[in-house]
Order: sequence, then C-alpha cells, then structure tokens
Amino acid sequence: MNQTNTMKDLLTAERPYEKCEHSGAGSLTDAELLAVLLRTGTKGENVLELSRRLLYEKGQGILGIHQLDMAQLRQMKGIGRVKAIQIACISELAKRLAKATASETLSFTCPASIAKYYMEEMRHEKQEHMKLLMLNSKSHLLGESDISKGTVNSSLITPRELFIEALQKNAVSIILLHNHPSGDPTPSRSDILITERIYQAGLLIGIDLLDHIIIGDNCYMSFSEAELLGTKG
Repeated sequence: MNQTNTMKDLLTAERPYEKCEHSGAGSLTDAELLAVLLRTGTKGENVLELSRRLLYEKGQGILGIHQLDMAQLRQMKGIGRVKAIQIACISELAKRLAKATASETLSFTCPASIAKYYMEEMRHEKQEHMKLLMLNSKSHLLGESDISKGTVNSSLITPRELFIEALQKNAVSIILLHNHPSGDPTPSRSDILITERIYQAGLLIGIDLLDHIIIGDNCYMSFSEAELLGTKG
C-alpha cells in the first residue's frame, strides 16, 4: 500500500503542530521544527523520522543543514526537488534572520559588531571568501563587494583591484573580511602578507585600511584589535 506519511499519520503525542500550539515553538526539538516545515515524509518513513535522519545521519545536527547544497540534498534518500528547495530556503532564511538581528547593533567601528553581522553568512562557507567593505568619512557603509572566492592568498589579491573599486565609491576607508572554513580564525602567513600590502598601499593612496577581520566558526580575529595593522608580519 502506498503511504503518504503526512503529519496526520503521527500519533497525537508525536505531532509537532499540536506540541507547538500547546507549548510554543521553543518546546520543539530540531527534528520537530524541521518536520513542521517539510510537512510530509516519504514511503515507509514519516516526516518526523525523515527529519531526524536528515539532521543526524551525518552526525552534524542542525548545523549540517547549512553545509548541504541542493544537489547534495537531492542525493539523500527521500529528498526530491521540492524538499531540497524547502531545506535550502530554510537555511537561507536562518542566515537572513541572524543578519537582520545583528544589524540592530552594527557599527563599522566595532570589530565584534561587524563579525556578528556577517557571521552566519560566512562561517558555513566551504571555501574562503573575501569581502571588501567601503566606508565614508563617518564610517558609514558605502558598499560591499566580493573580491575573492575559493582562494584567498597574496598572489591572487592585489591592492590595485581593491582600491580601484574603493575610489569609484569615493571611499575614505576600507575593511577586509574573510572566512576560514576550518573554523579557526588564526591568520595565516598569507593573510598577514595580504593585509600588510593593502595597508601600505592605502597609506599612499589616502584610503585607510581600518581592519581585516577573519571569520571562524562562531568566533573571529581582528587585525585591529590584535594591533597587527602596519606591521611587517
């Protein structure tokens, strides 16, 4: 017999909708929250069982959702086109909610504030991404640009490409921001060399490099806070 395995198939005590209604969304487990959003399971597996498997099959829990793109999701048993889209949208919504919350306290003169704002967007990336933040004389953001994806090293990133864009925006100062997929924000030798080259070039052009912030796994490192700007590494 072909079974749909919808939320209605679950025992009353296991139905996340009813649990949420009676006790609030905060009472739901990660698997139950995911089940509410996915709505249906697959043949031989109800939606709650499917949600548990998605979260814990690889042992990563809810953070593992951020690590899977739609192609990877569709390779998993029970995940077709619609569910892959649903999960991808859940992940993106979580990132945007975190960023919107962090925006309330965002200050481009505070490294911790900047790191918090970009944390969820960047910490789950599997490759290194570097952003250029361009600021005016009041330290307000004029614009941001992705300047490197996949590899961040001194041979691929040159001061010229950064400052051309900064000059076009009439920026007075800039901030560099990039992630370490390993989760450890400790700067590499290459990170230090890049930062020093751009800092020195900025002195000549008249556009200050205020900071270079490295995003790790829910942690960060700031060259400004560590007093590493303007050193020779």
